[in-house]
Amino acid sequence: KFHYIFNLRDLSRVTEGVMLSTPDNMADCKSVVRLLRHEMNRIFYDRLVDDADKAFVTDKIADALRAAFSGEADHALREPCLYGDLLNYNIVEEEKERGGGDTLRLYEDMQDYNKIKPVLEEVLEKYNSGNKAMNLVLFEDCLGYLVRVHRLMRLPRGNALLVGVGGSGKQSITRLAAYTANCDVFSITLTRGYNEALFRDDLKQLYGKLQTQGTAFMFTDAHVAEEGFLELINNMLTSGMVPALFEESERDGICNNMRDEAVHKGGAVDTKEAIWQYFIGKCRDNLHVVMAMSPVGEQLRVRCRSFPGMVNNTVINWFVPWPEEALESVAGVFLAEEDLPNASRKPIVEHMVMVHQYVRGQSDSFLQQLKRYNYVTPKNYLDFISNYRSVLKDERRKIDGQIQRLDGGLSKLVQAATEVDAMHIKLVAAQAEVEVKSKQVKEMLVEISANTKVAEQQQAAANTKEQELNVMAAQISEEKAEAEAALEEALPALEDAAKALNDLKKEDITEMRQFAKPHELVQNVALCVVILKGGKDVSWKGAKVVMGEGNFLRSLVEFDKDGLTEKQIKQVKVYFQSADFTPEAMKSISQAGAGLLKWVYAIVNYYGIAKTVNPKRQAVANAEKTLRQAQKDLVKIQAEVKALGDHLQELQVKFEAGSVEERELQERADLMERRLTAASKLIAGLSSERERWTSDMEKLHSSRDLLVGDCLLASAFLSYTGAFSFEFRANMMVGTWEPDVRAKKIPCIEPYRLEALLTSEVETAKWASEGLPQDELSIQNGILTTRSSRYPLCIDPQQQAVAWIKKKESKSSLKVCSFNDSDFLKHLEICVNLGFSYLFEGIDEYIDPIIDPVLEKNIVRKGASRTVKIGDKDVEWDDSFRLYLTSKLANPHYGPETFGKVMIINYSVTLQGLEDQLLNETVKVERSDLAKQQVALVEEVSELSGMLKELEDTLLYELANSTGNILDNTELIETLDKTKVKATEISEKLEEAKGTSAEISATCQAYRPVAKRGSILFFVMASLSILNNMYELSLALYMVVFLQALRRADLDSILENRLENIISTLTLSCYSYSCRGIFETHKLMFSFQMALQIMRGEGELDVAHLDFFLKGNLSLEKAKDPPPGDGFLSEQGWHDMQRLVTLGDEFASLPADVRRAVSEWRAWYDLEAPESSPMPQGYDEKLSALGKMMVLRCFRVDRIYVAITKFVIGAMGEKYVQPPVLDFAAVYQASEPMVPVIFVLSPGADPASDVFKLANKLGMGGPKMKFMALGQGQGPVAQTMLEVGSQRGHWVMLQNCHLLPNWLKSLEKLLEQVHSPHADFRLWLTTDPTDRFPVGVLQRSLKVVTEPPNGLRLNMLASYSKVSEEVLTACPHPAFRSCVFVLAFFHAVVQERRKYGKIGWNVRYDFNDSDFAVSLRLVSTYLEKAHDNGDVQIPWDTLRYLVGEVMYGGRVTDNCDRRGGATYMNEY
Repeated sequence: KFHYIFNLRDLSRVTEGVMLSTPDNMADCKSVVRLLRHEMNRIFYDRLVDDADKAFVTDKIADALRAAFSGEADHALREPCLYGDLLNYNIVEEEKERGGGDTLRLYEDMQDYNKIKPVLEEVLEKYNSGNKAMNLVLFEDCLGYLVRVHRLMRLPRGNALLVGVGGSGKQSITRLAAYTANCDVFSITLTRGYNEALFRDDLKQLYGKLQTQGTAFMFTDAHVAEEGFLELINNMLTSGMVPALFEESERDGICNNMRDEAVHKGGAVDTKEAIWQYFIGKCRDNLHVVMAMSPVGEQLRVRCRSFPGMVNNTVINWFVPWPEEALESVAGVFLAEEDLPNASRKPIVEHMVMVHQYVRGQSDSFLQQLKRYNYVTPKNYLDFISNYRSVLKDERRKIDGQIQRLDGGLSKLVQAATEVDAMHIKLVAAQAEVEVKSKQVKEMLVEISANTKVAEQQQAAANTKEQELNVMAAQISEEKAEAEAALEEALPALEDAAKALNDLKKEDITEMRQFAKPHELVQNVALCVVILKGGKDVSWKGAKVVMGEGNFLRSLVEFDKDGLTEKQIKQVKVYFQSADFTPEAMKSISQAGAGLLKWVYAIVNYYGIAKTVNPKRQAVANAEKTLRQAQKDLVKIQAEVKALGDHLQELQVKFEAGSVEERELQERADLMERRLTAASKLIAGLSSERERWTSDMEKLHSSRDLLVGDCLLASAFLSYTGAFSFEFRANMMVGTWEPDVRAKKIPCIEPYRLEALLTSEVETAKWASEGLPQDELSIQNGILTTRSSRYPLCIDPQQQAVAWIKKKESKSSLKVCSFNDSDFLKHLEICVNLGFSYLFEGIDEYIDPIIDPVLEKNIVRKGASRTVKIGDKDVEWDDSFRLYLTSKLANPHYGPETFGKVMIINYSVTLQGLEDQLLNETVKVERSDLAKQQVALVEEVSELSGMLKELEDTLLYELANSTGNILDNTELIETLDKTKVKATEISEKLEEAKGTSAEISATCQAYRPVAKRGSILFFVMASLSILNNMYELSLALYMVVFLQALRRADLDSILENRLENIISTLTLSCYSYSCRGIFETHKLMFSFQMALQIMRGEGELDVAHLDFFLKGNLSLEKAKDPPPGDGFLSEQGWHDMQRLVTLGDEFASLPADVRRAVSEWRAWYDLEAPESSPMPQGYDEKLSALGKMMVLRCFRVDRIYVAITKFVIGAMGEKYVQPPVLDFAAVYQASEPMVPVIFVLSPGADPASDVFKLANKLGMGGPKMKFMALGQGQGPVAQTMLEVGSQRGHWVMLQNCHLLPNWLKSLEKLLEQVHSPHADFRLWLTTDPTDRFPVGVLQRSLKVVTEPPNGLRLNMLASYSKVSEEVLTACPHPAFRSCVFVLAFFHAVVQERRKYGKIGWNVRYDFNDSDFAVSLRLVSTYLEKAHDNGDVQIPWDTLRYLVGEVMYGGRVTDNCDRRGGATYMNEY
């Protein structure tokens, strides 16, 4: 309540508010009084943090009003009390849009939420239409906050400090209030490296806007990149301006621009300073600083104390958690459109409210019991509602898809079953029809065969005849060719004659014919022509008549030369006897006569040749006649063959048609038979599937109705449980939420299993193969990681989540970065843009706000693209992008804002989960054959399960998507048959594998005691980090210790003995490992914790007894009777005893027994070591060891330390109270190149010399040993040394790491980048205990505490461990060994005295091992010198002085302490 600061400013603010009244709205006294009450509420009431304070202030205001205004008080105190100028907002805005503006927004009593809700809903709708939509539900509390912030926006210089956890709606309310007040909203955008200079640049932009309009400057605690920002904000609040924000030239420009306005409108003097003050005043009036801060932690209190303007110059509004009415209203609005049963709608909303409120209470219990933080904000509630809607929608869609898939398959099976009977009847009829048609086709085939035989015979005869004719035709053709060749000889003469005739003209013939008495030769030629032409009148007269024919010459050319007779030729030849009867001689007489004579000679010549050729030609003609007759006979035969062929063809067509019909009928019958066979096969083969699918369909239908409750529980789990431990989750889910769902009669499956709804066996098996443990918590975490609507932030101290995520996302181009990487933002942008996965590994409690837009998925739509702002860039968004964050911190404290932005998931391993993991590791070592078989079986079961599901999916898909009649699809039937057979085989293999796996698991269970002890010891060792952060332990390092213990344990053929050997070796190894890395103060505590937790694991520890032993009686009620005796029993002891009697029958009579035997108990009380002596009255026999300590606690608290030691010895053995002496050689053996060794220093301890000795001993001294003390600016040098050393195999020692804590983050990164160092490389670090040491380095390192052991004995053993046998034998003096013992004893005494504070030493001195080492060398040197000189006397004085006064005494500053040291020297 740091902000409960009230001063005169508050009174002025109340007055300012009252002055907003106008006579129009507040004309009477009671209205003003009511306004006064409203303003007091705004200034005083709104900042109050709890109901008690609010009731107190309300009562005080009421009393004051009743005392001062008794008549008006009742009116003034009426609820709700709401004032503002909102009611006519929409009217005024509409007038402005039309160009008017006469209506004023007046401050008035708005009377009721119902009056302002419609107005603000309309405003919200307008805002969403022009800006990024805000999905606000305006319930009453929200309206109240909105009205209050809006009131400040309407006031000049109205600033607000809004205090509430993240997700309360501060920013949304501010934006809507600013919009309603006609103000712009300005906020900064963080980028990488955002600093004060950039912040000042943004403020310049802000002041540029303030010159013209009112602006709300929204500033959240996420914007505080540097605390210096708040100094600037404080200046803005107190003075209105940031000092030195503008340079002189910029100020001049502003003054010049503002000059006219300042002088003429503002009435300012025309000077630079006056105008500047006018500018500041105007900006201050227009500026509304709205700071949205979280109240969690001390940060806000410190800031308000450091920057008082945050309180003094703002009106504070404290946002309280949403009340139930608000939660119901919000859920009702968001679920209004969901398809829910009407009877369940209201119970669902009530359940959501119950869950939210219950988790708030559980968060308080979580903090009290486990000191772990979980914050519940309205964002979680909205996420709950959103998850419910999305999960319900997804699961309904999934079930609808499964129902549709099963229904498709079942409908095909039903179709096949219903058609079988009808198909059987059709098949019988079809087979009969096929038989008849087959008979007809066979008869037709017989007829065709007979006709074909006849046709073939006739065809053969025709072919023979045709061949004979072909031979005859060839012979005739040959003879004809011979005759024609002979005739060819006469043809040239004929052609010459024809030519001569052609040369003659009709006139020539006419001239020749006109001769009355021609030349004899001419006349003879003419007579020859007449004879050849067959004329009757062979005379010149007759010749003239022949020549006188119109076509005489043509007739000669076309003369039928083959029609001549022998008689004609003889008559012509008579004229040939004359020697002059030649064409040549005739030429001289008559040209025409010569031509005719040529013709005559040619004809006669032709006849002479033709006479010998004609017989041949006659023979040819006769042969041709015979051939023609034969050809006619052949044509007749061929016609008969053709007719027969046509008949055959007709028969063949009929046969083929019959065959086709027969084939079609047969195919139809075969198809029906196939269908029947397929139907029988399908129905018989898939009968079990049909039953199972039918059952599954029924279950799916019923489960769909139950999704309303199932998804309600699942979404509650996804929204709220991530940060809780397994026990808390079980308590919430099973113990509270599920019973509430059933009590409200919301439909829900019985029994409810979260895993069955949100994941599957196939998916969890895949997770297992990727490295996720299979315990219930890990499965839940896997669900949260993959199904949560927010990105996961895994609290992962054992690094199991990191390993799983890296393997799981390896195929998604996973990029691993940290906030320490300079380029993480660039890689993030690439992954967001390309849809790759991104892992922020090893984050601490600070999450860079630059990635907030990504975490909150602030996606902006720009046209078709969607972008998110990362820094100052708009990056295109890909829905495949996945973001993971992991932290190595075991118990980080994240604020409510972080809980609202990410899903924080507690991956811390559980006792049972680790036990299962260790069991697997034990079996791998002890029974590697079983382990390999188990791994193979797990993989086989996973693979077979996946294949089985895939086959069933294939079966259903093929059935559902088959077209037409399924029984026609033989390929489908074969596929279904193969699939069914394969599925059956896989099911059998799966059952066999599960049986084998169960047998192996039963065999492996024999090793569970080892795993159980290992799990207990890990949690005891890991819990040490609560005492000191330097004790951090990783599971990976513990596994090294665990496996080493398995290998070192003595072998035994009897399993029980082997298990005992492993358990004892493991317990001692863990004790030794832990004691090496913890301070002496904590070693007994560690042993005690080990003993208790082992007893608890064995079921031998009563937790109530342990609680009493640790806390005593916490009741404030004192005992009625005083303690018995004379006061030896303290009041507190007696008070504790009153509670002790309630813890069991064995303690019930203790007070009465003490009263009866006071003397016995007093005697026991007075003993120096009562814990070692028997208790009176037989209590020693009837009480357990813890019970005895409980009684001892009531009597002698001072002896508890020793009693615990005895308890540990009794429970575990004496070796568990005697920590091992630090052995540097053993430390080296336990170290590895990748495992640094961290020496945690205590006062006076310096392990450097021992490390140097070890280096020299192992050959790593000299140039191979690199060391340096860290300090300012030494980081780069150390980095170079480490990089070179890891490559070349050096030992690197970095001292005083606590002096350079900022560089240690770089060291962590360097160690992560070293993948294959040289085998000889070792890294040695020394540091004081510091909480700034990176957890990542601590978890991977071997811790060694350098501190004097506890007790003389252990101290001397530690000193002797540094004295080798060579040192003891190096000095020949016989007294040397005795002197070494005395020196070790003296060294132990001076150190042990430090435990007693001022009683031991007045001043606490840092005696260390170097004092002992130097003193030992002095003793050795002087005794060796005495021996060499033969001196019998030991130089005591010299040794006493050098050792007592110089080496040890040199540190002593107090005289009394010096005297004590000298006394020890003289005594020893």
